[in-house]
Amino acid sequence: MADRRKKLPFGKRVMKLRRERKLSLKDVANETGLAKDYISSLEKGEVIPPVAVILQLSRALGIDSGLLLREEKEEEGKQRDQDYQKRTEAYAYETLTPEAKDKHLKAFRVFIEPREDHKGVSYQHAGEEFIYVLKGRIEVKVGENTNVLGPNQTVHFNSSIVHRLKNLSASRAELVVVLYTP
Repeated sequence: MADRRKKLPFGKRVMKLRRERKLSLKDVANETGLAKDYISSLEKGEVIPPVAVILQLSRALGIDSGLLLREEKEEEGKQRDQDYQKRTEAYAYETLTPEAKDKHLKAFRVFIEPREDHKGVSYQHAGEEFIYVLKGRIEVKVGENTNVLGPNQTVHFNSSIVHRLKNLSASRAELVVVLYTP
């Protein structure tokens, strides 16, 4: 059974887990704050979720987000890192803490394409976020406050405030993002 689950696309795995736990779309929406239509689109494979949404879904489903990401990486087989990391039109990420079940800290390596904003839903999740820029020049907007960071610069903020990232560079940016979720 586990092998079959690994072969399912991300959205189908989420749907399967939700149904196994006898949760409706409304139940998951109430646990995550996401719209039922968005969750349904995700399950159908019409949208690809950002990290914040995967964290919200994993908490609502009682699973480890690192497990979902690791399974997705395994599905891609021997493709290059960039291929399996690619998750949206503008950015990609991979987990640096794949075995972080029941842990409050989760770390990710994030890549943002040149002069691109993160696409998709707004980023807002309980806890704190720490960003360390490895390459590029990044704009991190937290609420109405704008932070511009270059290599080796950091920002730490309350992630329950709506936040967005933008690559101001002409080349691909790379950062380490650490999330604390209570």
